Amino acid sequence: MTEFTHITDDRVRMVDVSTKNEVNREAVASGTIILRPETILAITSGTTVKGNVLATARVAAAMAIKDTSRLIPMCHNIPIHGIDIAFELDEISITTRVKVISSGKTGVEMEALVGASTALLTIWDMVKSAEKDENGQYPVTQIRNIKVDEKRKGN
Repeated sequence: MTEFTHITDDRVRMVDVSTKNEVNREAVASGTIILRPETILAITSGTTVKGNVLATARVAAAMAIKDTSRLIPMCHNIPIHGIDIAFELDEISITTRVKVISSGKTGVEMEALVGASTALLTIWDMVKSAEKDENGQYPVTQIRNIKVDEKRKGN
C-alpha cells in the first residue's frame, strides 16, 4: 500500500522539508486551448475586444505562479528565480509552455502547472464573447492536456 506524506490520521498537513538541502529546481508544464479559427485570427491580428490576449495571459500566469502556495493549501511558499511563458499558435489552438526556476527544498511543478492553467483560463476569458454560440454555450472551446513536461533537480 502507498503511504501518503500529506495525510496522517485522516488529517491533512504540509510536509516538513526543513531537513532537505536546497538545490536548483526547474519544471516545465504545458497545456492547450482549442478555439474557433476566427478567434485565433482575431488574436493574431490584435482585434479582440478585450485587448492583447497573449500579453494578458503571460502576466496572469506570472502572477499565479507567484501565488501558487496561496491557491493550493499544502503547497510550500518558495522563491521564484525565473519564469518563461511561451505560446505556440496554429489554426485552431494555442499551446502554452511555462518554465519555472527556483532553488529550494521542494519542487516547482505545481507553480508551472498553475501558470499554464492560468494562462489558458485567461485566454478563454479574453475571447469568450467570440467563442460563444447563439445560445451562449462554448461548443468548440476546450482546455486540454495540462501536464508536467519535465522537471529537473540539481545543476
